[in-house]
Amino acid sequence: MSADKLPEVWLRGPLPGVSPLLMPAAHCLLQCREEISAAASALTVEQVWARPAGVASAGFHLRHIAGSLDRLLTYARGAQLERDQLAALRREGEPGDPPETATSVVAATQAAIDAAIEVIRSTHDSDLMSARTVGRAALPSNVLGLLFHAAEHAHRHTGQLVTTAKIVTSAGA
Repeated sequence: MSADKLPEVWLRGPLPGVSPLLMPAAHCLLQCREEISAAASALTVEQVWARPAGVASAGFHLRHIAGSLDRLLTYARGAQLERDQLAALRREGEPGDPPETATSVVAATQAAIDAAIEVIRSTHDSDLMSARTVGRAALPSNVLGLLFHAAEHAHRHTGQLVTTAKIVTSAGA
């Protein structure tokens, strides 16, 4: 069965080494990985950074997925953000000079997803309800909440990326 004929990731069965309690989050991230590759890998540099009607660029969504995964996993570890993470957050929408290519930004995003799945694999069920805090305000959460939010947040931005990619590729047609 070819990749485009496969059922969605969540219908392909359990993932080796992933707790059944965290399987939905891992499936969600793997679905994002596939959708990102299909939607963004062939974009030109101009398409990656285009902002049709002023919306966020595909490049922003890709960097934001990677960055938010890194930040949320930092909180899940019980740590607070470092200066370089905050600086990266401020640069997520900037193309760079020269502008970063689709190949580069997609690869970085997929690497962040792979790292998140490894964190999920290494998280023990007994740690899921461990209290964690988020941000300077130390808002309450727990490991499970942070891992679930990391996956759903990545999926939300993947959907926005797919839509933006369709718009910028159809504009050139």
